[in-house]
Amino acid sequence: MTAHAHRLRDITPDELHEMLKEHQVTLIDVREPDEFAAARIHGALLAPLSSFDPLTLPQDPTQPIVLQCGSGKRSAVAAAHCANADVAVAGHLAGGIAAWMRAGLRTIMLDPATGKVVDRQ
Repeated sequence: MTAHAHRLRDITPDELHEMLKEHQVTLIDVREPDEFAAARIHGALLAPLSSFDPLTLPQDPTQPIVLQCGSGKRSAVAAAHCANADVAVAGHLAGGIAAWMRAGLRTIMLDPATGKVVDRQ
């Protein structure tokens, strides 16, 4: 990590939920496509860590980037890549989608029994 990188801000599931509801951030999910298909947060854009390029992320100053993964580890790695590329990141979802789901927040999921996409509250 470069010297100009600052500590990554942990955003709680409830904080992120409010930010998304108010259209204040762009949520980037850095998990792999199969994980994204199985469960994802409404409005998240997929940018898998395996092929992550910070320079391809949407750059809208009115919509700061928040990173998200399964548990918070990969989003922290992606944030380091962003810092090295001078791409600003507002923070990451602390605990990842696992924490989001534990908080009971709305998630799009793939029903393993039917293969259908369901919207779980």
